[in-house]
Amino acid sequence: MSLNVAIQMDPIQHIDIGGDSTFALALEAQSRGHSLFYYEPKNLSYRDGRVFARGHHISVKHERGDHVSLKPEATVELGDYDVVLLRQDPPFDMAYLTTTYILERIHPRTLVVNDPAHVRNAPEKLFPVLWPELTPPTLITNDRVAIRAFRAEHGDVVVKPLYGNGGAGVFRVRPEDENLSSLLETFEKLSREPLIVQRYLPEVRKGDKRIILVDGVAVGAINRVPAAGEARSNMHAGGKPEATELTAREKEICETIGPELKARGLIFVGIDVIGDYLTEINVTSPTGIWEVKRFGGPDIAALVWDAIEARRRA
Repeated sequence: MSLNVAIQMDPIQHIDIGGDSTFALALEAQSRGHSLFYYEPKNLSYRDGRVFARGHHISVKHERGDHVSLKPEATVELGDYDVVLLRQDPPFDMAYLTTTYILERIHPRTLVVNDPAHVRNAPEKLFPVLWPELTPPTLITNDRVAIRAFRAEHGDVVVKPLYGNGGAGVFRVRPEDENLSSLLETFEKLSREPLIVQRYLPEVRKGDKRIILVDGVAVGAINRVPAAGEARSNMHAGGKPEATELTAREKEICETIGPELKARGLIFVGIDVIGDYLTEINVTSPTGIWEVKRFGGPDIAALVWDAIEARRRA
């Protein structure tokens, strides 16, 4: 099977090829004989019932400083393609949402991975509330009174933007901390979007586990341990990856949410688990392919393409 594949992503020239999961997917696709076309989200267009993208046919290789070869710029009709990988990073804002509306015009005739309608309906910090029995105590609001009451009940809490990513804007507020009001005022000046407040989970000191599911099945995981003096475990914030195995509780979480992910066409998903709790479900551009492989886990890029090819054959 040879597929025409388009990749919607952030500028490919600037990626870290040793950690970028989209690059791993591109390498695997090329190794299977699939052709690759790359474009940035800003160059996606809808016109009179058809969807176009302006970008470049590319070839890739795992060589730092020379990882991508761009053919001359071209405009293609994405409805003629077999697969589109929806892979740009958040912020999960109106620009991001608009690309999902446009790509929905060609899906599923052109298979968009992940399904754009369900990406739109699954913000990573909101999606887990479908399973309250799996999540820590959680409040989503802009109501200062509600936030103060939640903090009074739980004492030690984490406050973060509902649509943030990469650990940006995440604050731990201890019971004795006097800065909550000032923090809320600052958030209000920056954005009208709600905040998410959760009970602080001390188990995060042992790590925040990223588990990758392909077509609803857990296939690999890494543990991300926060740096000393840091409440965040994101690798962008200095978190250190380490090898790990799934606990019985983590398997239970994956088996509970897996069928719903598969049914929604969310083929490549990364979830975050702290202690016994599911905290995030990443469906936009999940990472971790290289890290899992580096610690002796499976080749997740190959598993993702196995799932995509199976859907194309169906």
